[in-house]
Amino acid sequence: MPMTDTIRRIALVTGGSRGLGRNTVEHLARRGIDTIFTYRSRRDDAEQVAAEVARVGRKAIALPLDAGDSAQFDAFVEQVRRSLADFGAERFDYLVNNAGIAHHESIERTTEADLDALYNVHFKGVFLLTQKLLPLIRDGGRIVNLSSGLTRIVFPGSAPYASMKGAIEVLTRYMAKELGPRRIAVNVVAPGAVETDFSGGTVRDNPEVNRQVAELTALGRPGLPDDIGPMIASLLSEDHRWVNAQRIEVSGGMAI
Repeated sequence: MPMTDTIRRIALVTGGSRGLGRNTVEHLARRGIDTIFTYRSRRDDAEQVAAEVARVGRKAIALPLDAGDSAQFDAFVEQVRRSLADFGAERFDYLVNNAGIAHHESIERTTEADLDALYNVHFKGVFLLTQKLLPLIRDGGRIVNLSSGLTRIVFPGSAPYASMKGAIEVLTRYMAKELGPRRIAVNVVAPGAVETDFSGGTVRDNPEVNRQVAELTALGRPGLPDDIGPMIASLLSEDHRWVNAQRIEVSGGMAI
C-alpha cells in the first residue's frame, strides 16, 4: 500500500536511468517512495524515468554522476542535500548501489586499465560514495548493494567483474556490522542473467546466449528487469526489517 506524504520515504538509487536501476525506481514509486537517482550521460533516459514516476503520483529527481569518478562525490553529496530540500527533507531512507559497467575478458587478456575501471565503479565507488552519504541516511534506514550471480556461478571471462562483486559481498557484511548501532540494515542482491542492455544486451539480443541461460535456469528462462526491481523494492520495506547482512540471489534457480 503506498505510503502517504506524512510518512514520506526517500530512496537514492545509483544508475537509475536504465535497466535494473530504472525498474527499481519505478517499483519504489509504486510503493509510495520518492527517489533521487543518478545517470551518467543519457539525460533523455533519466527524464523518461522521472516522467514515469510522476505518472504514478510520486517524485523522482535525476542527478548526473560518474560512479567511477570519486572526485565528483563531494559535489554530488551537496546536490543530494539540495534535492532533499526539494522534498522538504534533510535525510533519505534507502540507498541502492546499483551503478555498474560490464566486462567480459579472460584473466590473461584483461588490461590494467580494465581492472582499474571495474575497481573504480564496482568497489571504490561504492565504498566511498556510501561513506560520504552516511550522514544523510536516516538511522533505521537500509542499504542494498548489487552483486552478481557470477560470484557463485563461474563463467570463464568473468573473473575481473565477478571478483569486484565478491568484494562487495564482503563489504556488505562489514557495513551491516558497523552500521548496526544506527539500525541500518545492509544486504546484497545478486541477480542472475537478465535481459537488459547491460553488457551490450547480450542476454536479451543474442538468441544462443538466451537459450543457454534458459537451459541453465530451473524456471526455464533468463531474468527480466521486472523480476529484480520489485524484489529490491520489497527488500527495502518494513516486511524485511529483520533481514540483514545477507546475500540474496535472484536468478530463477540458475546453475543449481
